[in-house]
Amino acid sequence: MVSIQNYTQDYFKGISEIVSKLSKKDINDTIEALLALKKRKGRLFLLGVGGSAANCSHAVNDFRKICNIETYTPVDNVSELTARTNDDGWDSVFVNWLKGSRLTKKDAVMIFSVGGGNIEKNISTNIPKALDYAQKKGSTILGIVSRDGGYTKKVATHCILVPTITSEKITPYAEAFQAVIWHGIVNCPVLVE
Repeated sequence: MVSIQNYTQDYFKGISEIVSKLSKKDINDTIEALLALKKRKGRLFLLGVGGSAANCSHAVNDFRKICNIETYTPVDNVSELTARTNDDGWDSVFVNWLKGSRLTKKDAVMIFSVGGGNIEKNISTNIPKALDYAQKKGSTILGIVSRDGGYTKKVATHCILVPTITSEKITPYAEAFQAVIWHGIVNCPVLVE
Protein backbone atom coordinates (compact mmCIF):
# COMPACT_ATOMS: atom_id res chain seq x y z
CA MET A 1 0.00 0.00 0.00
CA VAL A 2 1.27 3.45 -0.95
CA SER A 3 1.55 5.97 1.86
CA ILE A 4 -0.22 9.29 1.60
CA GLN A 5 3.12 11.09 1.77
CA ASN A 6 4.59 9.02 -1.08
CA TYR A 7 1.47 9.46 -3.19
CA THR A 8 1.44 13.23 -2.73
CA GLN A 9 5.16 13.53 -3.46
CA ASP A 10 4.78 11.40 -6.59
CA TYR A 11 1.71 13.34 -7.81
CA PHE A 12 3.42 16.72 -7.57
CA LYS A 13 6.64 15.37 -9.04
CA GLY A 14 4.52 14.41 -12.05
CA ILE A 15 3.22 17.96 -12.33
CA SER A 16 6.78 19.29 -12.46
CA GLU A 17 7.66 16.75 -15.14
CA ILE A 18 4.66 17.74 -17.27
CA VAL A 19 5.50 21.44 -16.97
CA SER A 20 9.03 20.75 -18.20
CA LYS A 21 7.72 18.76 -21.19
CA LEU A 22 4.89 21.07 -22.31
CA SER A 23 5.47 22.61 -25.72
CA LYS A 24 5.70 26.35 -25.13
CA LYS A 25 5.69 26.77 -28.94
CA ASP A 26 2.26 25.12 -29.17
CA ILE A 27 0.97 27.37 -26.39
CA ASN A 28 2.40 30.47 -28.11
CA ASP A 29 0.89 29.39 -31.45
CA THR A 30 -2.50 28.99 -29.77
CA ILE A 31 -2.23 32.47 -28.25
CA GLU A 32 -1.40 33.87 -31.71
CA ALA A 33 -4.45 32.09 -33.19
CA LEU A 34 -6.68 33.48 -30.45
CA LEU A 35 -5.28 36.97 -30.99
CA ALA A 36 -6.09 36.67 -34.71
CA LEU A 37 -9.60 35.45 -33.77
CA LYS A 38 -10.08 38.45 -31.50
CA LYS A 39 -8.86 40.89 -34.17
CA ARG A 40 -11.28 39.51 -36.77
CA LYS A 41 -14.08 39.57 -34.20
CA GLY A 42 -14.69 35.85 -34.48
CA ARG A 43 -16.39 33.73 -31.85
CA LEU A 44 -14.82 30.94 -29.80
CA PHE A 45 -16.77 27.72 -29.21
CA LEU A 46 -15.48 25.39 -26.46
CA LEU A 47 -16.35 21.69 -26.56
CA GLY A 48 -15.62 18.98 -24.01
CA VAL A 49 -17.23 16.15 -22.05
CA GLY A 50 -17.01 15.08 -18.42
CA GLY A 51 -14.49 17.07 -16.38
CA SER A 52 -13.41 18.78 -19.59
CA ALA A 53 -16.98 20.06 -20.00
CA ALA A 54 -16.74 21.70 -16.59
CA ASN A 55 -13.46 23.28 -17.70
CA CYS A 56 -15.19 24.59 -20.84
CA SER A 57 -17.84 26.29 -18.72
CA HIS A 58 -15.23 27.98 -16.54
CA ALA A 59 -13.09 28.97 -19.54
CA VAL A 60 -16.05 30.67 -21.25
CA ASN A 61 -16.10 33.13 -18.36
CA ASP A 62 -12.37 33.82 -18.63
CA PHE A 63 -12.24 34.26 -22.41
CA ARG A 64 -15.25 36.61 -22.27
CA LYS A 65 -14.38 38.59 -19.14
CA ILE A 66 -10.59 38.77 -19.36
CA CYS A 67 -9.97 38.67 -23.13
CA ASN A 68 -13.24 40.15 -24.40
CA ILE A 69 -13.64 37.29 -26.90
CA GLU A 70 -17.23 36.25 -27.60
CA THR A 71 -17.18 32.67 -26.27
CA TYR A 72 -19.76 29.90 -25.80
CA THR A 73 -20.06 26.24 -24.83
CA PRO A 74 -23.08 23.95 -25.25
CA VAL A 75 -22.62 22.56 -21.74
CA ASP A 76 -23.79 25.86 -20.23
CA ASN A 77 -27.34 25.14 -21.42
CA VAL A 78 -28.27 21.75 -19.99
CA SER A 79 -31.83 22.00 -21.35
CA GLU A 80 -30.66 22.37 -24.95
CA LEU A 81 -27.84 19.85 -24.50
CA THR A 82 -30.15 17.15 -23.16
CA ALA A 83 -32.93 17.93 -25.67
CA ARG A 84 -30.45 17.59 -28.54
CA THR A 85 -29.06 14.38 -27.02
CA ASN A 86 -32.55 12.96 -26.61
CA ASP A 87 -33.81 13.97 -30.07
CA ASP A 88 -30.67 13.65 -32.21
CA GLY A 89 -28.30 11.43 -30.21
CA TRP A 90 -25.10 11.99 -28.29
CA ASP A 91 -22.84 11.60 -31.34
CA SER A 92 -24.35 14.62 -33.08
CA VAL A 93 -25.04 16.88 -30.09
CA PHE A 94 -22.02 19.16 -30.66
CA VAL A 95 -22.22 19.32 -34.45
CA ASN A 96 -25.92 20.20 -34.34
CA TRP A 97 -25.24 22.83 -31.69
CA LEU A 98 -22.50 24.35 -33.91
CA LYS A 99 -24.95 24.38 -36.83
CA GLY A 100 -27.50 26.17 -34.66
CA SER A 101 -24.80 28.65 -33.67
CA ARG A 102 -24.11 29.35 -37.36
CA LEU A 103 -20.39 28.53 -37.14
CA THR A 104 -18.34 30.32 -39.81
CA LYS A 105 -14.74 30.43 -41.04
CA LYS A 106 -14.34 33.58 -38.94
CA ASP A 107 -14.86 31.49 -35.76
CA ALA A 108 -12.78 28.98 -33.83
CA VAL A 109 -13.62 25.70 -32.10
CA MET A 110 -11.48 24.74 -29.11
CA ILE A 111 -11.53 21.22 -27.69
CA PHE A 112 -10.76 20.36 -24.08
CA SER A 113 -10.42 16.59 -23.92
CA VAL A 114 -8.35 13.89 -22.27
CA GLY A 115 -8.08 11.84 -25.47
CA GLY A 116 -9.22 14.18 -28.23
CA GLY A 117 -12.01 11.91 -29.51
CA ASN A 118 -11.82 8.77 -31.60
CA ILE A 119 -14.58 7.40 -33.84
CA GLU A 120 -12.93 3.99 -34.36
CA LYS A 121 -12.61 3.37 -30.62
CA ASN A 122 -16.06 4.90 -29.91
CA ILE A 123 -14.57 7.47 -27.53
CA SER A 124 -16.02 10.99 -27.36
CA THR A 125 -17.37 10.54 -30.90
CA ASN A 126 -19.24 13.82 -30.68
CA ILE A 127 -15.89 15.64 -30.83
CA PRO A 128 -14.65 14.27 -34.20
CA LYS A 129 -18.08 14.86 -35.74
CA ALA A 130 -18.03 18.48 -34.57
CA LEU A 131 -14.48 18.91 -35.84
CA ASP A 132 -15.40 17.53 -39.26
CA TYR A 133 -18.08 20.21 -39.44
CA ALA A 134 -15.65 22.91 -38.27
CA GLN A 135 -13.22 21.84 -41.00
CA LYS A 136 -15.99 21.98 -43.59
CA LYS A 137 -16.81 25.55 -42.49
CA GLY A 138 -13.12 26.55 -42.54
CA SER A 139 -13.05 27.44 -38.83
CA THR A 140 -9.85 27.51 -36.82
CA ILE A 141 -9.52 24.36 -34.69
CA LEU A 142 -7.65 24.49 -31.37
CA GLY A 143 -7.21 21.91 -28.65
CA ILE A 144 -5.82 21.12 -25.23
CA VAL A 145 -5.68 17.33 -25.09
CA SER A 146 -3.60 14.45 -23.76
CA ARG A 147 -2.83 10.80 -24.57
CA ASP A 148 -1.91 10.81 -28.29
CA GLY A 149 -4.20 13.78 -28.97
CA GLY A 150 -6.79 11.68 -30.79
CA TYR A 151 -8.75 13.15 -33.65
CA THR A 152 -8.33 16.68 -32.30
CA LYS A 153 -4.55 16.59 -32.74
CA LYS A 154 -4.91 15.15 -36.25
CA VAL A 155 -7.09 17.99 -37.55
CA ALA A 156 -6.29 20.96 -35.30
CA THR A 157 -4.81 24.16 -36.59
CA HIS A 158 -2.93 24.32 -33.28
CA CYS A 159 -3.03 21.72 -30.52
CA ILE A 160 -1.43 21.68 -27.08
CA LEU A 161 -0.64 18.15 -25.93
CA VAL A 162 -0.45 17.53 -22.18
CA PRO A 163 2.32 14.92 -21.97
CA THR A 164 1.40 11.50 -20.61
CA ILE A 165 3.89 10.56 -17.91
CA THR A 166 1.96 7.75 -16.23
CA SER A 167 -1.07 5.80 -17.38
CA GLU A 168 -2.60 5.85 -13.90
CA LYS A 169 -2.98 9.64 -13.81
CA ILE A 170 -3.75 10.61 -17.41
CA THR A 171 -7.19 12.06 -16.69
CA PRO A 172 -6.38 14.07 -13.55
CA TYR A 173 -3.26 15.56 -15.12
CA ALA A 174 -4.98 16.27 -18.47
CA GLU A 175 -7.95 18.02 -16.90
CA ALA A 176 -5.81 19.91 -14.38
CA PHE A 177 -3.48 21.14 -17.11
CA GLN A 178 -6.36 22.27 -19.30
CA ALA A 179 -7.02 24.80 -16.53
CA VAL A 180 -3.36 25.67 -16.01
CA ILE A 181 -2.88 26.26 -19.74
CA TRP A 182 -6.06 28.22 -20.48
CA HIS A 183 -5.48 30.41 -17.41
CA GLY A 184 -2.01 31.17 -18.74
CA ILE A 185 -3.44 31.92 -22.18
CA VAL A 186 -6.24 34.27 -21.06
CA ASN A 187 -3.83 36.28 -18.93
CA CYS A 188 -1.32 36.81 -21.74
CA PRO A 189 -1.04 40.62 -22.10
CA VAL A 190 -1.64 40.55 -25.88
CA LEU A 191 -5.09 39.03 -25.31
CA VAL A 192 -6.00 41.21 -22.33
CA GLU A 193 -5.39 44.49 -24.19
